[in-house]
Amino acid sequence: MNKSIDVAALGEAMLEFNQTHPGQPQYLQGFGGDTSNAAIAAARAGAKSAYLTRVGADTFGRALLDLWAGEDVDTRAVTSDNTHPTGIYFVTHGPQGHEFSYLRAGSAASVMTPQWLDGTVAETIAQARVLHLSGISLAISPSACDTSFAAMRLAKAAGTLVSFDSNLRLKLWPLDRARACIAQAVALCDVFLPSLDDMVTLCDLGHLSVQALPDAVADWGHAQGAPIVVLKLGADGVLISQGLGADNRRERIPGHKVQLVDATGAGDCFCGNLLAQLAKGVDVVQAARYANAAAAIAVQGFGAVAPLPRPAQVEAML
Repeated sequence: MNKSIDVAALGEAMLEFNQTHPGQPQYLQGFGGDTSNAAIAAARAGAKSAYLTRVGADTFGRALLDLWAGEDVDTRAVTSDNTHPTGIYFVTHGPQGHEFSYLRAGSAASVMTPQWLDGTVAETIAQARVLHLSGISLAISPSACDTSFAAMRLAKAAGTLVSFDSNLRLKLWPLDRARACIAQAVALCDVFLPSLDDMVTLCDLGHLSVQALPDAVADWGHAQGAPIVVLKLGADGVLISQGLGADNRRERIPGHKVQLVDATGAGDCFCGNLLAQLAKGVDVVQAARYANAAAAIAVQGFGAVAPLPRPAQVEAML
Protein backbone atom coordinates (compact mmCIF):
# COMPACT_ATOMS: atom_id res chain seq x y z
CA MET A 1 0.00 0.00 0.00
CA ASN A 2 1.29 3.44 -0.96
CA LYS A 3 1.72 5.51 2.20
CA SER A 4 0.54 8.88 0.87
CA ILE A 5 -0.52 10.24 4.30
CA ASP A 6 1.93 10.84 7.14
CA VAL A 7 -0.41 11.12 10.13
CA ALA A 8 -4.09 10.15 10.35
CA ALA A 9 -5.98 10.73 13.60
CA LEU A 10 -9.31 9.30 14.75
CA GLY A 11 -11.58 10.76 17.42
CA GLU A 12 -13.97 13.63 18.12
CA ALA A 13 -13.52 17.30 17.27
CA MET A 14 -15.59 19.96 19.02
CA LEU A 15 -16.22 23.66 19.24
CA GLU A 16 -14.28 25.17 22.16
CA PHE A 17 -15.19 28.06 24.46
CA ASN A 18 -12.13 28.96 26.52
CA GLN A 19 -12.43 31.28 29.54
CA THR A 20 -10.05 34.21 29.10
CA HIS A 21 -10.04 35.36 32.76
CA PRO A 22 -10.65 33.07 35.77
CA GLY A 23 -14.08 33.61 37.30
CA GLN A 24 -15.24 35.93 34.51
CA PRO A 25 -17.95 35.14 31.91
CA GLN A 26 -15.85 35.97 28.85
CA TYR A 27 -14.98 33.04 26.57
CA LEU A 28 -12.84 32.87 23.45
CA GLN A 29 -14.37 30.67 20.76
CA GLY A 30 -12.00 28.18 19.21
CA PHE A 31 -11.79 24.53 18.25
CA GLY A 32 -10.72 21.45 20.17
CA GLY A 33 -10.74 17.72 20.39
CA ASP A 34 -7.45 16.09 21.26
CA THR A 35 -6.88 14.05 18.11
CA SER A 36 -8.04 16.92 15.88
CA ASN A 37 -5.54 19.18 17.63
CA ALA A 38 -2.83 16.59 17.02
CA ALA A 39 -3.73 16.29 13.33
CA ILE A 40 -3.53 20.08 12.92
CA ALA A 41 -0.26 20.23 14.87
CA ALA A 42 1.18 17.58 12.56
CA ALA A 43 0.02 19.50 9.48
CA ARG A 44 1.59 22.72 10.77
CA ALA A 45 4.80 20.77 11.35
CA GLY A 46 4.85 19.89 7.65
CA ALA A 47 3.24 16.45 7.67
CA LYS A 48 0.52 15.29 5.29
CA SER A 49 -2.29 14.95 7.80
CA ALA A 50 -5.80 13.48 7.74
CA TYR A 51 -8.68 13.38 10.22
CA LEU A 52 -11.21 10.58 10.66
CA THR A 53 -14.44 11.53 12.41
CA ARG A 54 -18.13 12.37 12.23
CA VAL A 55 -19.50 15.89 12.72
CA GLY A 56 -23.01 17.31 12.77
CA ALA A 57 -24.42 18.74 9.55
CA ASP A 58 -24.71 22.02 11.45
CA THR A 59 -22.97 25.39 11.75
CA PHE A 60 -20.31 24.02 14.08
CA GLY A 61 -19.61 20.98 11.92
CA ARG A 62 -19.18 23.21 8.87
CA ALA A 63 -16.85 25.46 10.88
CA LEU A 64 -14.68 22.45 11.70
CA LEU A 65 -14.57 21.40 8.05
CA ASP A 66 -13.50 24.95 7.16
CA LEU A 67 -10.85 24.81 9.90
CA TRP A 68 -9.35 21.57 8.59
CA ALA A 69 -9.43 22.87 5.00
CA GLY A 70 -7.57 25.98 6.11
CA GLU A 71 -4.99 23.86 7.96
CA ASP A 72 -4.50 21.51 4.98
CA VAL A 73 -5.86 18.50 6.86
CA ASP A 74 -7.41 15.86 4.58
CA THR A 75 -11.15 15.46 5.35
CA ARG A 76 -12.15 12.72 2.92
CA ALA A 77 -12.83 10.47 5.93
CA VAL A 78 -15.05 13.00 7.74
CA THR A 79 -18.79 12.23 7.68
CA SER A 80 -21.48 14.89 8.18
CA ASP A 81 -24.45 13.59 10.19
CA ASN A 82 -27.93 15.06 9.69
CA THR A 83 -29.36 13.69 12.94
CA HIS A 84 -26.61 14.12 15.56
CA PRO A 85 -24.92 17.42 16.53
CA THR A 86 -21.30 18.51 16.76
CA GLY A 87 -19.97 18.42 20.33
CA ILE A 88 -19.09 21.52 22.38
CA TYR A 89 -16.90 22.01 25.43
CA PHE A 90 -15.94 24.81 27.80
CA VAL A 91 -12.57 25.42 29.48
CA THR A 92 -12.48 27.26 32.81
CA HIS A 93 -9.37 28.30 34.72
CA GLY A 94 -8.77 28.33 38.47
CA PRO A 95 -6.26 27.60 41.22
CA GLN A 96 -6.13 23.91 40.26
CA GLY A 97 -5.47 24.63 36.59
CA HIS A 98 -7.86 24.25 33.68
CA GLU A 99 -11.09 22.26 33.84
CA PHE A 100 -13.25 20.90 31.03
CA SER A 101 -17.06 20.86 30.85
CA TYR A 102 -18.59 18.92 27.98
CA LEU A 103 -21.81 19.10 25.95
CA ARG A 104 -21.13 16.06 23.79
CA ALA A 105 -23.68 13.35 24.75
CA GLY A 106 -25.24 11.94 21.57
CA SER A 107 -22.82 13.80 19.32
CA ALA A 108 -22.18 12.73 15.74
CA ALA A 109 -18.75 11.32 16.63
CA SER A 110 -20.10 9.32 19.57
CA VAL A 111 -22.34 7.24 17.29
CA MET A 112 -19.51 5.97 15.08
CA THR A 113 -19.47 2.19 14.68
CA PRO A 114 -16.96 -0.31 13.24
CA GLN A 115 -19.12 -0.46 10.09
CA TRP A 116 -18.41 3.27 9.56
CA LEU A 117 -14.78 2.35 8.93
CA ASP A 118 -15.70 0.59 5.67
CA GLY A 119 -14.60 2.31 2.47
CA THR A 120 -12.93 5.71 2.63
CA VAL A 121 -12.04 5.57 6.33
CA ALA A 122 -10.35 2.17 6.06
CA GLU A 123 -8.53 3.28 2.90
CA THR A 124 -7.23 6.38 4.68
CA ILE A 125 -5.93 4.26 7.58
CA ALA A 126 -4.14 1.94 5.16
CA GLN A 127 -2.56 4.90 3.34
CA ALA A 128 -1.22 6.44 6.57
CA ARG A 129 2.24 5.98 8.03
CA VAL A 130 0.82 6.62 11.52
CA LEU A 131 -2.69 6.25 12.99
CA HIS A 132 -3.20 8.27 16.17
CA LEU A 133 -5.94 7.71 18.77
CA SER A 134 -6.48 8.54 22.42
CA GLY A 135 -8.31 7.57 25.57
CA ILE A 136 -11.00 10.07 24.59
CA SER A 137 -11.47 8.27 21.26
CA LEU A 138 -12.38 5.21 23.36
CA ALA A 139 -14.37 7.02 26.06
CA ILE A 140 -17.02 8.96 24.16
CA SER A 141 -19.22 5.87 23.75
CA PRO A 142 -19.04 2.05 23.72
CA SER A 143 -19.50 2.02 19.93
CA ALA A 144 -16.69 4.56 19.49
CA CYS A 145 -14.50 2.34 21.67
CA ASP A 146 -15.26 -0.66 19.46
CA THR A 147 -14.57 1.49 16.38
CA SER A 148 -11.21 2.61 17.78
CA PHE A 149 -10.07 -0.94 18.43
CA ALA A 150 -11.20 -2.00 14.95
CA ALA A 151 -9.28 0.92 13.44
CA MET A 152 -6.13 -0.03 15.35
CA ARG A 153 -6.36 -3.59 14.06
CA LEU A 154 -6.88 -2.34 10.49
CA ALA A 155 -3.77 -0.20 10.88
CA LYS A 156 -1.68 -3.08 12.16
CA ALA A 157 -2.79 -5.24 9.23
CA ALA A 158 -1.84 -2.45 6.78
CA GLY A 159 1.61 -1.85 8.25
CA THR A 160 0.54 1.50 9.71
CA LEU A 161 2.23 2.54 12.96
CA VAL A 162 -0.30 2.96 15.81
CA SER A 163 0.09 5.80 18.31
CA PHE A 164 -2.01 6.10 21.47
CA ASP A 165 -2.32 8.99 23.95
CA SER A 166 -3.76 8.05 27.36
CA ASN A 167 -5.78 11.31 27.74
CA LEU A 168 -7.86 10.15 30.71
CA ARG A 169 -11.16 12.01 31.17
CA LEU A 170 -13.09 10.53 34.10
CA LYS A 171 -16.11 12.72 33.32
CA LEU A 172 -16.61 10.48 30.29
CA TRP A 173 -16.36 6.98 31.78
CA PRO A 174 -15.77 5.05 35.02
CA LEU A 175 -12.18 4.45 36.14
CA ASP A 176 -12.45 0.64 36.03
CA ARG A 177 -13.61 0.69 32.41
CA ALA A 178 -10.94 3.25 31.52
CA ARG A 179 -8.25 1.03 33.02
CA ALA A 180 -9.36 -2.03 31.08
CA CYS A 181 -9.84 -0.29 27.74
CA ILE A 182 -6.67 1.79 27.89
CA ALA A 183 -4.60 -1.28 28.79
CA GLN A 184 -6.04 -3.04 25.74
CA ALA A 185 -5.27 -0.04 23.54
CA VAL A 186 -1.68 0.13 24.79
CA ALA A 187 -1.28 -3.55 23.91
CA LEU A 188 -2.25 -2.69 20.32
CA CYS A 189 -0.07 0.40 19.90
CA ASP A 190 3.51 0.89 18.73
CA VAL A 191 4.02 4.26 20.41
CA PHE A 192 2.38 4.98 23.78
CA LEU A 193 2.14 8.68 24.68
CA PRO A 194 0.91 8.93 28.29
CA SER A 195 0.95 11.91 30.62
CA LEU A 196 2.12 11.50 34.20
CA ASP A 197 -1.10 12.67 35.88
CA ASP A 198 -3.17 10.22 33.83
CA MET A 199 -0.98 7.28 34.72
CA VAL A 200 -0.80 7.99 38.45
CA THR A 201 -4.60 7.61 38.46
CA LEU A 202 -4.86 4.76 35.94
CA CYS A 203 -2.18 2.62 37.56
CA ASP A 204 -2.79 3.71 41.18
CA LEU A 205 0.80 4.93 41.58
CA GLY A 206 0.17 7.62 44.18
CA HIS A 207 2.23 5.71 46.76
CA LEU A 208 5.45 6.10 44.75
CA SER A 209 7.94 8.93 45.11
CA VAL A 210 8.00 11.66 42.48
CA GLN A 211 11.39 10.39 41.34
CA ALA A 212 10.15 6.82 40.87
CA LEU A 213 6.95 7.63 38.98
CA PRO A 214 8.31 8.13 35.42
CA ASP A 215 10.12 4.80 35.35
CA ALA A 216 7.09 3.04 36.83
CA VAL A 217 4.89 4.42 34.04
CA ALA A 218 7.37 3.37 31.37
CA ASP A 219 7.56 -0.11 32.92
CA TRP A 220 3.77 -0.39 32.87
CA GLY A 221 3.54 0.63 29.22
CA HIS A 222 6.14 -1.90 28.17
CA ALA A 223 4.46 -4.60 30.28
CA GLN A 224 1.28 -4.11 28.25
CA GLY A 225 3.31 -4.58 25.07
CA ALA A 226 4.13 -1.07 23.79
CA PRO A 227 7.69 -1.06 22.38
CA ILE A 228 8.04 2.73 22.69
CA VAL A 229 6.78 4.85 25.60
CA VAL A 230 7.11 8.64 25.45
CA LEU A 231 5.98 10.03 28.80
CA LYS A 232 4.86 13.68 28.86
CA LEU A 233 5.98 15.35 32.08
CA GLY A 234 4.64 18.85 31.47
CA ALA A 235 7.07 21.53 32.60
CA ASP A 236 9.56 18.80 33.54
CA GLY A 237 9.96 17.65 29.95
CA VAL A 238 9.81 14.12 28.55
CA LEU A 239 10.99 10.58 29.29
CA ILE A 240 11.62 8.35 26.26
CA SER A 241 11.78 4.60 26.85
CA GLN A 242 12.52 2.27 23.92
CA GLY A 243 12.77 -1.49 23.67
CA LEU A 244 11.60 -4.40 25.75
CA GLY A 245 13.58 -6.35 28.36
CA ALA A 246 17.36 -6.23 28.17
CA ASP A 247 17.20 -3.99 25.07
CA ASN A 248 15.47 -1.15 26.93
CA ARG A 249 17.01 2.34 26.68
CA ARG A 250 15.76 5.50 28.40
CA GLU A 251 16.50 9.17 27.96
CA ARG A 252 15.16 12.25 29.74
CA ILE A 253 14.68 15.59 27.98
CA PRO A 254 14.24 18.61 30.28
CA GLY A 255 11.40 21.10 29.88
CA HIS A 256 11.71 24.68 28.63
CA LYS A 257 11.15 27.58 31.03
CA VAL A 258 8.38 29.70 29.51
CA GLN A 259 5.51 31.92 30.67
CA LEU A 260 2.47 29.64 30.98
CA VAL A 261 -0.72 31.19 29.62
CA ASP A 262 -2.93 28.18 28.84
CA ALA A 263 -1.97 24.50 28.89
CA THR A 264 -5.06 23.43 26.91
CA GLY A 265 -3.94 21.19 24.05
CA ALA A 266 -0.24 21.20 24.97
CA GLY A 267 -0.11 17.41 25.04
CA ASP A 268 -1.91 17.24 21.69
CA CYS A 269 0.62 19.67 20.24
CA PHE A 270 3.39 17.42 21.53
CA CYS A 271 1.82 14.30 19.99
CA GLY A 272 1.21 15.88 16.58
CA ASN A 273 4.72 17.26 16.32
CA LEU A 274 6.31 14.02 17.53
CA LEU A 275 4.35 11.95 15.01
CA ALA A 276 5.14 14.35 12.18
CA GLN A 277 8.83 13.86 12.92
CA LEU A 278 8.50 10.06 13.21
CA ALA A 279 6.69 9.98 9.85
CA LYS A 280 9.75 11.66 8.33
CA GLY A 281 11.95 8.90 9.72
CA VAL A 282 13.44 10.96 12.57
CA ASP A 283 14.72 9.03 15.60
CA VAL A 284 12.22 9.05 18.48
CA VAL A 285 14.57 10.91 20.85
CA GLN A 286 15.13 13.71 18.35
CA ALA A 287 11.41 13.71 17.53
CA ALA A 288 10.60 14.09 21.23
CA ARG A 289 13.12 16.93 21.58
CA TYR A 290 11.37 18.76 18.72
CA ALA A 291 7.88 18.08 20.11
CA ASN A 292 8.94 19.20 23.59
CA ALA A 293 9.91 22.61 22.21
CA ALA A 294 6.70 22.84 20.16
CA ALA A 295 4.56 22.22 23.25
CA ALA A 296 6.50 24.86 25.19
CA ILE A 297 5.57 27.39 22.51
CA ALA A 298 1.91 26.31 22.47
CA VAL A 299 1.33 26.94 26.21
CA GLN A 300 2.16 30.62 25.73
CA GLY A 301 -1.13 31.32 23.92
CA PHE A 302 -4.86 30.76 24.51
CA GLY A 303 -6.78 27.83 23.10
CA ALA A 304 -5.95 24.43 21.71
CA VAL A 305 -5.38 25.37 18.06
CA ALA A 306 -4.41 29.03 17.69
CA PRO A 307 -0.97 28.78 19.37
CA LEU A 308 0.15 25.57 17.62
CA PRO A 309 3.59 26.49 16.21
CA ARG A 310 5.17 26.35 12.77
CA PRO A 311 8.60 24.77 12.18
CA ALA A 312 10.44 28.10 12.13
CA GLN A 313 9.24 28.87 15.67
CA VAL A 314 10.28 25.46 16.95
CA GLU A 315 13.65 25.59 15.29
CA ALA A 316 14.26 29.04 16.79
CA MET A 317 13.53 27.69 20.29
CA LEU A 318 15.79 24.70 19.74
